[in-house]
Amino acid sequence: MSDTFSLKRFGLLLKKTLTERPTQTIGATCLLLLLSVVLYTIAKRLAGFNAAQNLTFIWGLAGGGFFLASFIFGYFNSTASGSSYLTLPASFFEKWLCGILIAGIFYPLLFLLLFHCIDLLFVAAYHNSLDPNSLFYKQQYESVYTFDLNGTIAWKVYFIFSFVTGAMLTGGLYFNKIAIVKTAIAICLFIAILLGINWLISIMFFGPIKEFGIYHHVTLEVGKADGIILMPSGTENFIRHCIGYCLPTVLWFLPLIRLKEKEF
Repeated sequence: MSDTFSLKRFGLLLKKTLTERPTQTIGATCLLLLLSVVLYTIAKRLAGFNAAQNLTFIWGLAGGGFFLASFIFGYFNSTASGSSYLTLPASFFEKWLCGILIAGIFYPLLFLLLFHCIDLLFVAAYHNSLDPNSLFYKQQYESVYTFDLNGTIAWKVYFIFSFVTGAMLTGGLYFNKIAIVKTAIAICLFIAILLGINWLISIMFFGPIKEFGIYHHVTLEVGKADGIILMPSGTENFIRHCIGYCLPTVLWFLPLIRLKEKEF
């Protein structure tokens, strides 16, 4: 068991990963968190609280996770650094777990903590700035509230984070050089193929369609009106679980397999 995982050895590897390249790990994390605060502030002034909360949450969590993950296995940008990384006195499992902790645990927790704190501060500041004697006080007060971290939008962003971050961790080991660009292109191609398959299936069964929701519904023109046909709930749930849970799980475990292949 010690050949696969040793707590002391893993602790040394994690410390080395964080301190050896502080600009690419700690520095990138701090920069992403700072940009999230700036984005929230600017978007709030230009588009209001709701847009600022949604935009910052999507960029900070999903975008930040993708960007940070590009550094985790960035050792393989060159043959020398890749070979040096593979010869470290740590197992492939420990190297994989180190990357998972940084990109999948540490960063999301730090971001969620920071985001919730700045959200609370901005919302509280807005509420305190309102005039309690105004006729519209209650309406204005209730129109602005903190972002629900367990709401529908939040869970959609959690899926996006798990997908793009897992894809980047995998891409960093399979693409090696300029992995972030190649992975971004691969994600775009995957989404395009997914939409294309959905569109082809829709026109195959229903002919010309006006609009479709991704594996959810199709909208048809019926005379001068529009008709909506929903996908059977059982089929929809199966596809959503495959895309939402199975696919990210595969992407997060593929680096483990790839690291083992590279070492042997």
